[in-house]
Amino acid sequence: MANMWFTVLGPVRVWRSDAEVDLGAPQQRSVLAVLLARAGQPVGLTEIVDVLWGEDPPASAVNAVHRSVGMLRRALEPDLATRSAGRWLTRAGGGYRLDGDADTVDLLRFRRLLTQARADGDAGSRVALFGQALDLWQGPVAGTVAAEIRGLPVFAALDREYEATAREAADAALAAGAPAVVLRAVEAAADRAPLDEALQARLMLLLAATGQQAAALRRYDTVRARLRDDLGLDPGAEVAAARDRVLRPTAPDPSAVPAPTVPVTPRVAQLPLDPATFTGRRAELAAALALLPGDASPASVVIGSISGMAGIGKTTLAVHWAHRVAGRYPDGQLYVDLHGFSPTGQVMDPSEALARFLEALGVQPHRIPASLDARAALYRSELAGRRMLVLLDNARDTAQVRPLLPGTAGCLVLVTSRDRLAGLIASDGATPIPLGLFPPDEGRQLLVHRLGAARVAADPRAVDEIVGRCAGLPLALAIVAARAATDPHLPMGVLAAELRDESGRLDTLTTGDPDSDVRTVFSWSYRALNADAARLFRLLGLHPGADVPVLAAASLAGLAPGRVRPQLGELVRTGLVTEHTPARFAFHDLVRAYAADLVHTVEPDAERGAAGARLVEHYLHTAHRAALLLAPGREPIVLTAPGPGTTVEPLADQDRALSWLTAEYRALQAFVARLAAAGADELTWQLAWTLDTFQRRQGHVHDLVANRRTALAAARRLADPAVLADAHRDLGHALTGAGCPEEARTHFAAALDGYVALGDLACQAHVERGIGYSYQVGGRYDRLLLHCQRAEKLYRAAGHRLGLAKALNEIGFAYTRLGQPRLGEPRCEQALALFRELGDRHGEAACLDSLGAIHHGLHDHPQAVRHYRRAVELYAREGDSCQEAASLIRLGDVHHDAGDADAAGLVWRVALRILQGLQSPQPELVQPRLDQLAGGLSAGSR
Repeated sequence: MANMWFTVLGPVRVWRSDAEVDLGAPQQRSVLAVLLARAGQPVGLTEIVDVLWGEDPPASAVNAVHRSVGMLRRALEPDLATRSAGRWLTRAGGGYRLDGDADTVDLLRFRRLLTQARADGDAGSRVALFGQALDLWQGPVAGTVAAEIRGLPVFAALDREYEATAREAADAALAAGAPAVVLRAVEAAADRAPLDEALQARLMLLLAATGQQAAALRRYDTVRARLRDDLGLDPGAEVAAARDRVLRPTAPDPSAVPAPTVPVTPRVAQLPLDPATFTGRRAELAAALALLPGDASPASVVIGSISGMAGIGKTTLAVHWAHRVAGRYPDGQLYVDLHGFSPTGQVMDPSEALARFLEALGVQPHRIPASLDARAALYRSELAGRRMLVLLDNARDTAQVRPLLPGTAGCLVLVTSRDRLAGLIASDGATPIPLGLFPPDEGRQLLVHRLGAARVAADPRAVDEIVGRCAGLPLALAIVAARAATDPHLPMGVLAAELRDESGRLDTLTTGDPDSDVRTVFSWSYRALNADAARLFRLLGLHPGADVPVLAAASLAGLAPGRVRPQLGELVRTGLVTEHTPARFAFHDLVRAYAADLVHTVEPDAERGAAGARLVEHYLHTAHRAALLLAPGREPIVLTAPGPGTTVEPLADQDRALSWLTAEYRALQAFVARLAAAGADELTWQLAWTLDTFQRRQGHVHDLVANRRTALAAARRLADPAVLADAHRDLGHALTGAGCPEEARTHFAAALDGYVALGDLACQAHVERGIGYSYQVGGRYDRLLLHCQRAEKLYRAAGHRLGLAKALNEIGFAYTRLGQPRLGEPRCEQALALFRELGDRHGEAACLDSLGAIHHGLHDHPQAVRHYRRAVELYAREGDSCQEAASLIRLGDVHHDAGDADAAGLVWRVALRILQGLQSPQPELVQPRLDQLAGGLSAGSR
């Protein structure tokens, strides 16, 4: 087979055996660019279409994608036999996947080199690996495709990854005293990111460390000029400190200065998209930028408080401001909508906001404390020493904001609220930035920016009337502009006349009553929709989430996704919703309130009830499918088939299931509460059941216990003995995971009584295993053994082979922990044969892990290593990162006991990265091992 090499870190190119492949038309090159940016992962047809055509794809878009892929296959695989099998471009996940690896795709090789660099204990080797990784970048990512496509998030994310790697490489080189190795690569990255002050500062230190002080000072002058020209700012503290270090001849050699610790968690970048239509607010933006410190390090947290009425543009200004200065906060940006004036009245508790921030900062869910004060303290600790930007949008009052403030200098906090937040200004030193109505010239500027100067100049009197009747409210002007943009032939005079006809209501725009102001304009925009889009808009008011995915919207409307997409596009064009991420649509909170009003006042009760039922079916059936993909051996519950018009997400694999559950988790939790409140008991316990595996693997222990208590209450009202027994058993498992084994056993006992009455031997066995696990938590392996032996007998009597395999494995594990590995080995071997016969790879992995422990106990280190390695491979293939990390920890233990400290350290570091990066539980089990290992090496070196 010919050797292939694909590049996207620069021009999109392909070589076959040193000869470049002709990729054909630009559209084919763009399709390949998207697949390369997500190499090894499925890319859905919808995503490819969105990248190529944006919001207005042609009717033939999907066929065009298929044709482009066909042409690419002919170019990449000239041999017909190979092409028919799809060696490089394969169908996957409702779209296509480029099946490359680190030997064939530059992006994957780049990431492999990074992994090797971060795991390498030798400083010099580490720097060399960073240099090799950066050398793979040959220009702007996807440099040969159209500029408007290169600017899309899928490619912008790769640019951010490149810049973060350049900073990390510079730190490693300075710490190792080898600045020359990465100097040119870091310089290339700095040239491509001229406003990244953290990167520019590191380049200055590298130049100085290689004896090029003059070049370092020239770089400072260039950075200062660029910041002043583009942002109106002086260089921040980091660039200023680097200049001072270059200037002071007595300062320590920069190459000898230890590099800062590189965080394990990815850089947080949560800011929403910078609005391309931002206009006006010159004075307010200047006041905001003036808050930032100059060369000197800030003495405290900088807080800017933007206040004003609904629709005045608070969020727009805050997000634009944040994007302009984000480069000065190299540790990232946090963002949360606090729903302080949510139309549903569901103000976000600061405790929930803290939980989201802590998860984003890499804190595992099980480590997040329950109390508000404890969460706030941990949050302040996580931000200590970091320079981050925190945007708190739509705050209710000072009490909601105060727990979310960092505790040390170096951070910028932006707050938006309809309230003036006088307490935040008086007690916390916030600088107020009140927003008023647009003056007429800025209102006119907004219309020019969105409609073009010629359209506005065609009828200046009508434009003046429109600006006047909108009374300077930016949101009202934006909706008028959207109305005009959707009908380019509509004279501005007609728009002015329509506003004039509504003058009795539009006059309220001058009263400062935000609800009536905006609702009036919304009603006008709503009436411009066609009947189908207007119906969809009303029904979206039934959705409880922060945003709505396409298939949920399709289920609400009872339409196929292809029919609902044009309607969503019309809602976007008229300014009623925004597509803030591909295929996910969000409301302004007042628009959501207006939609909720309409669905209850306009939509017939029967239609509203049917739409709500379809939405619940969409979430329940998709969540059920996701749950079974995450745990294929789990016995499914029986659901009523979804009714006509319900669309279920076509989740194809575990990765898709995990992504969907992550994106929809808040909405699913809201549905559990909503269904319980409505007395929909059967749906309540069914939906709680679907979330069980996800919550356990993601560490959402408190939510899991709460859901299981809700499900138990629903089961009691249903009075179905089987459902009630299941609910007791599931709550027992949740409580065990939450560290409440005694309470868990009371529910296991109730479940066991129920299953005995039902004569269900297999479920009795499940409970016995659960009881055994509750004792394992406390280290009572004798009781684990006893209950798993009972489970074995029950499984044999019931003919339940999968359960029998699990019980045998747990019996073998218990014997091992009791110091009798030779008694455990035959049980685990029996279990392994059963798992393999049944095709249960997850169970096979668990068995191999147990056999690793057995051979470790027998001091057969080579055999223990083989079993653990195979267990790790299977867990990784099954997507169970928690257990993958657990097996890696035990594999490291074997290496350590065998006297191979280097191998142990390497494996433990991989385990730590998995746990920290994927929010899995108990990373603290790894760090002490690494600390002890480092201590032993230090002592040995002395």
